[in-house]
Amino acid sequence: MEWFSADQYWLGRLVFQRALAAVYLVAFLGAALQFRALIGERGMLPVPRFVERVPFRKAPSLFHLHYSDRFFALVAWTGCACALTLLAGADNLLPLWAAMLLWLVPWVLYLSIVNVGQTWYGFGWESLLLETGFLAVFLGNDETAPPVLVLFLLRWVLFRVEFGAGLIKMRGDECWRKLTCLYFHHETQPMPGPLSRYFHHLPKPVHRMEVAANHFTQLVVPPLLFTPQPIATAAACLMIVTQLWLVLSGNFSWLNWMTIVLAVSVLDFGSAAAPTHSPAPPLWYEVVVIAVTVLLLGLSYRPARNLFSRRQVMNTSFDPLHLVNTYGAFGSVSRVRQEVVIEGTADAKPRQDSRWLEYEFKGKPGDVRRRPRQFAPYHLRLDWMMWFAALSPAYARSWFGPLVERLLEGDRDTLRLLRHVPFPQDAPPAYIRARLYRYGYTSRRELRETGACWERTYVREFLPPTRISSPR
Repeated sequence: MEWFSADQYWLGRLVFQRALAAVYLVAFLGAALQFRALIGERGMLPVPRFVERVPFRKAPSLFHLHYSDRFFALVAWTGCACALTLLAGADNLLPLWAAMLLWLVPWVLYLSIVNVGQTWYGFGWESLLLETGFLAVFLGNDETAPPVLVLFLLRWVLFRVEFGAGLIKMRGDECWRKLTCLYFHHETQPMPGPLSRYFHHLPKPVHRMEVAANHFTQLVVPPLLFTPQPIATAAACLMIVTQLWLVLSGNFSWLNWMTIVLAVSVLDFGSAAAPTHSPAPPLWYEVVVIAVTVLLLGLSYRPARNLFSRRQVMNTSFDPLHLVNTYGAFGSVSRVRQEVVIEGTADAKPRQDSRWLEYEFKGKPGDVRRRPRQFAPYHLRLDWMMWFAALSPAYARSWFGPLVERLLEGDRDTLRLLRHVPFPQDAPPAYIRARLYRYGYTSRRELRETGACWERTYVREFLPPTRISSPR
């Protein structure tokens, strides 16, 4: 069928596949390095406890069949190896059916991780990676031109990412409608980057222009993805520029990079990028792609309805395989930044003059003199959840107590998630407390004079001095 293939997207597919493999690599690497303290056998939210109460049909995962920390590590590092293989282009050296199986492996492995990851894996970019990764299975390799239907489905994902984010802003916080949200956002976002304070100190008219440009890109441009070329390519390029601006202004894990990856699949590099003779796709491949397209269009009903609902929800999966999802971010923007600061003391009984030493996290603000670093696309899961904890203790109800307990024990895997631990592992503190502070950027003059990029003010006690009553 001539309509089935699109020769002009050969190069776009190649760039898309290699970039997606790179995101897979970052995701699996983060899972391998952080899982023991978060969801391991002795973690804060252990996987064995989760799979005991949640059946396979609600959260399909290899870990329903077996779980051990060693097995999880094997899954995560296998995912890394598979991502490296795809990044090197091994799928183009295999027959079409084998290349599809190779792309299916990281999807199955990462789905298994996300579906048992609980709070730590409740972010929208997890579902975005899975939905995009599933479509990549059917995008083909050098044996055939990219299928038009799969390219359309990738644009449908990109449309929901951008348009959903735009709608949730217009329906949410009034500052988006007043074009004033960026007066606060660069300062109060979950994990500021090294340039965030400079974005924050831009003149207010520039902030209003930023918001207006964001609304245009997220509300006006997305429908243009489904128009003929070169209009669709121009729309995708505008989205890429916007996402690169967001990459510079903060740390949003791989959300911005995944959006860029999706936009690359829209780019038309021209027929010169395609081979002289395009191999005809095999019949079985056409049948599979058509069947998958029908399935995903059927599953798109609820996400599409959600887009136009007054009760629009963000970052939600309507099926346990995360095949078609809803997306969105920052429907509301905090006006004030608050941070939970965890401290410990070696005193057997806390006194008024006890010396409390702070634990430093890798990404979230703590020491007022330490400037934010760039971590994205790598995802520091504990740091992100600490930001949510500062918004409301309800977000931390399931894991903050276990975190404190492990700090009191000097748990090695938990301490590895931190930047600085003020106590030796074999001599943990006797008591832990947590305090809530209000943080704000210093002015340029204050930064020059004091070297502090933050100023902070004590707000209230978050957790009173706590000790461990008996070892686990």
